[in-house]
Amino acid sequence: MMADQPPPLEATPLLNEVPLLPHMVNGDSIQQVILVQVNPGETFTITTEDGHVQCIQGPAHVPMMSPNGSMPPIFVPPGYVSQVVEENGVRKVVVLPHSAEFHPSMHPPPPPPPHVQHYMHHHHALLPHPPHPVYPPVPGTGELPPQFIHQHPPPHVFQEQEPRSHGRTNFIQRDERSLKMQEHLKKRLKDRQASGHTNNKLNSPPSSPHKVVNSSNATIQNGNGKAQQGAGGPQKQKQIGKTKGSPDAEMGESDTESKKCDVHLSIGKPVVSDIQARSAVLSWNLPVSSQNGESHSHSPAAFTFEVAISNSGKNGKFKSVYVGEELTIALPDLRPATDYHARVSATSSSVKESISELVSFTTESCEPDCPAAPKLINRTKNSLSLQWKASNDNGSKITNFLLEWDEGKNGPFKECYYGHLKQYKLTKLSPSTKYSLRLAAKNDIGMSGFSEPVTYHTAGMVPPAPPPPQLVEAGVTWLSLRWSPAHGASDDALTYTLDMEEEGSGYGFQPQYNGDELSCTLRNLRRSTAYKFRLFAYNSEGKSSPSEVVEHSTKPDKPGPPSKPSVKGKIHSHSLRVTWEPPKDNGGSDIAKYILELSEASAGGKWEAVYSGAQREHVCDHLQPGTSYRMRVHCVSKGGESQASDVTTVTTSAVPPGPCRAPCLAGKAKPKEVTLQWAPPSADGGSEVTEYVVEMANSEQEERRQVYEGPGCECVVTNLLPGRTYCFWIRAANKVGFGPQSDRAEISTAPGPPDQCCKPLITCKSATCAVVSWESPECNGAEISEFRLDWGQVEGSMHIIYTGPGHSYEVKGLTPATTYYCRVQAVNVAGTGLFGETGTVTTPAAAPAAVPLLRLLQQHGDPALPLSTCLAIQWEEPCCHGAEITGYNIEYGEKQLVTVGRSTSHVLEQLLPDTLYRIRIQAINSFGVGPFSHSIKAKTKPLPPDPPHLECVVFSYQSLKLKWGEGPSRALIPNPTQFNLQMEDRFGRFVTVYNGPCHTYKVQRLSESTTYCFKIQAYNDAGEGRFSEVYAFTTTKSPPASLKAPKANQLEENTFEITWEALQPMKGDSIVYILQLAAGREFDQVYKGPEPSFRLSGLQTNCEYRVRVCAGRQSQEAPGCAELYGPYSPSTVFSARAQGREPCPGRAEPVELARSRQTLREERLIALGLLCGFAVVAILFAVVIQYFVIK
Repeated sequence: MMADQPPPLEATPLLNEVPLLPHMVNGDSIQQVILVQVNPGETFTITTEDGHVQCIQGPAHVPMMSPNGSMPPIFVPPGYVSQVVEENGVRKVVVLPHSAEFHPSMHPPPPPPPHVQHYMHHHHALLPHPPHPVYPPVPGTGELPPQFIHQHPPPHVFQEQEPRSHGRTNFIQRDERSLKMQEHLKKRLKDRQASGHTNNKLNSPPSSPHKVVNSSNATIQNGNGKAQQGAGGPQKQKQIGKTKGSPDAEMGESDTESKKCDVHLSIGKPVVSDIQARSAVLSWNLPVSSQNGESHSHSPAAFTFEVAISNSGKNGKFKSVYVGEELTIALPDLRPATDYHARVSATSSSVKESISELVSFTTESCEPDCPAAPKLINRTKNSLSLQWKASNDNGSKITNFLLEWDEGKNGPFKECYYGHLKQYKLTKLSPSTKYSLRLAAKNDIGMSGFSEPVTYHTAGMVPPAPPPPQLVEAGVTWLSLRWSPAHGASDDALTYTLDMEEEGSGYGFQPQYNGDELSCTLRNLRRSTAYKFRLFAYNSEGKSSPSEVVEHSTKPDKPGPPSKPSVKGKIHSHSLRVTWEPPKDNGGSDIAKYILELSEASAGGKWEAVYSGAQREHVCDHLQPGTSYRMRVHCVSKGGESQASDVTTVTTSAVPPGPCRAPCLAGKAKPKEVTLQWAPPSADGGSEVTEYVVEMANSEQEERRQVYEGPGCECVVTNLLPGRTYCFWIRAANKVGFGPQSDRAEISTAPGPPDQCCKPLITCKSATCAVVSWESPECNGAEISEFRLDWGQVEGSMHIIYTGPGHSYEVKGLTPATTYYCRVQAVNVAGTGLFGETGTVTTPAAAPAAVPLLRLLQQHGDPALPLSTCLAIQWEEPCCHGAEITGYNIEYGEKQLVTVGRSTSHVLEQLLPDTLYRIRIQAINSFGVGPFSHSIKAKTKPLPPDPPHLECVVFSYQSLKLKWGEGPSRALIPNPTQFNLQMEDRFGRFVTVYNGPCHTYKVQRLSESTTYCFKIQAYNDAGEGRFSEVYAFTTTKSPPASLKAPKANQLEENTFEITWEALQPMKGDSIVYILQLAAGREFDQVYKGPEPSFRLSGLQTNCEYRVRVCAGRQSQEAPGCAELYGPYSPSTVFSARAQGREPCPGRAEPVELARSRQTLREERLIALGLLCGFAVVAILFAVVIQYFVIK
């Protein structure tokens, strides 16, 4: 290590390259080592702190320490220029002469100072880099040693990068802006140097070799970020917005310029904090816009921020990594120990884009990347020579490598080497052994991960002869063999060759397998053939001796199917003899046995083995007669079982069927028939049953008779007697013949209903009573429980009047002289028998029956008879009971009896009015009188009412209101008395003008001063009364109609002429007018006469007057000339005006019209107020319902 104050660095014109080495970590301090490569023939001069000059001749590599991470100042003579380039991940400072590709105007070199200042106080590293920093290296430069090659990790690829295309003009404009910004940064740097802001770094520990930190943007100290604007505490790490970045996308600012305006936008320098090896947090403040010297702040949502970073210098390519509205983002996926420069641009729709100052920071160093697996250089039987390359050190030099191996045991890895060398030789190993190895790198920060394990083998000797192959399994055309490795040899590096010789082929051993597996399967071999085998083992050293020769054979194949079996001899009903021939192909081995299988043709293919042996003939017994059998044969040898032969079908002989089971009763037995059913016989004798025969007998000893013959399994036997027991037998038959009889079945018929009864015997005891008797019929096996007597007057319409066990019945309530029909039916538990023959009887004649219907007639045929003293009745003629009716007796009142002839109606006269009577009637014939009918009650009507007195209570010129009698004017309750009011018309006829219960009536539409004649009549339920005398009433004269409002015309200053419309004389009566004037509330009459106008004088000026007029009718007929006046007209308002003013005619607007308009306005206001009130109440109710009910 060097001293805390390293010597200043001075570059001569012969200096060619200064590569930047990776980071070195010394405790907690991060330092940067700069390796100066001095080519042959060149001299490197260093001026130490005490002033001594040290010259180093090339070739040499001089490491220099940079405590603050700045680039070394390189001073070159005129005609040369220094440039930072990056080749293969190594950044170098290249000193080149001027060429055509270099433009001094774009890259002004710094002027050489008069003396070399201290290295730590030089800040030329802040000078801008050219936009094209890549130049070809100077010819003759040698390559760096492997331990000094810095392998940078590949650049991070940002997702969702939006590529941007830039023209040449925009590129130059960006460079000009960058130069102006960097000049501004240089000016600020000088100001800070003058104020001594960088003195705090003179004694700071050495920093990372790639960290470029100066006083102008010193925001990073020992990996901890400090914001220049006083932001306290760590910033929250989050990245929101659109992330951009891609190796293929163009990185840089947007070339599109927004519209120029007077608004200037400025954004402060961003702040970097929480710097890690692969991430950092970037934050910035909101931009401030200025217009006309005034500053304005904005909200974050008004701007879109774009963050761009560069790891190739301040003038390198910038990559856009974020576009959004956040003020703090996290920069992930950074390279360890790498210098980064970041800037923030703010854009808005209304102002010009603003770009912040650059902020520089260097990521922390970390452990190295995983190295590649070691490579094998050389091997022997006892050693393995390995070599490897260093991985990316991530800012701290790799100090050691850790090599681990599994000791050739496939166990856990153990350390076999730890050091800084990049090669190692493993010794004392076993020959022909597999070893697994892996590698890791370590620097001052930590240990990297291990590489992928790699396997190498040591050299060995020729393997010994392996054991012979063993047979795993043999097939007809294949053999499966396996073997084990030779004793003492590792099977990992061995391969095997299997040779085979076919017996009797004459070709010798031929290779069949070559590989490292310990088993193989040989196919396409011959069946039942012996083969010889031997085995060789190979490794990298050579071929072993062959193993012992062994012999293995393939299996024989399955034999072919035997011939189709055939029947030998006669086929019996229960047995047959079968024979067959051997197969044509035995499969390479003798037939060991034959298997005969038998199956019924209807069994669905279920085969059963009935024979197994070496014979080729067999007798099959225990067969079913008349059954079809299928037969087939298999043969078995060492190769297996053959396929089945062709199938032979054989049918045994049939026999008569076996006995059936005894028939049984199907359903319930009936009195005269039974239904029998049976099942087929258990054995049909090998032939289908064609028919069945059923025989019957009354007993087993009696002669049997056949009752059914047919193929069905059910029959109906009819013509049987109820309640009898019969014997039945059944037998089945097929094409061979009939089988034996079944067992006897005894079946009884059900009881039947009784037989038909005989004709009943009928005896009449009286005209209304008869006795019916009958005898019991045959019961048909069940006792008779009851008899039913059917009775009626019509033979086809009779009904049962008796049900019971008796043999006679007395019928009462008969009609005399009437013919009746009857019949009897017997019933037992079996059912109801048939009705017997119908009997007939006629009852003798008698007195007539009672009158069935008696009613009162509301009207009778003679209108001269009043209803108040007469009652009309009507009845229906009753049954005469065999003798013609001669008359009727009518009883009414107090046992008053009247006899009438043979009629059905009669009028009772000379009765009392308004009296209730009870009436009944009886018929009379030659046998006597019949019973009385039911009585009815009838009341005579009262006498008709007299006419009331008629008077006129209200006279009018077009109506007369008449009143009669005492009672209400309106019929509030039902009134039995009605009134008929009639008036005489112009033809002298009286017509009805009112008919009803009311006592008043107003006659409308009459003429004035006219006499009308009226008469009235009263009527009720008793009838119509007589008409009253004629009454005469005269209408009054009609008054004149109402006039329109008069008109007022001003003639002079205080004189008005009042005019109104004139009316025509009414029926000779003259018309007079009355004019009234009012100056206040009271009207005064000012004129009365026949003229339709009047002149008013002496009126006061500016005083309001009202006038109105009415018309009167003077009657010439009445004494004294009576007058009849009509209603007054509407008032007219007017006022007298001075003559100097414009004459204002009297306002002809009526007072009533003005009042009506004012009233209309008031009503509208009231209606509007009510509507508003209802609306407010409705809204309040809706709010209350919404709040208290719904919620």
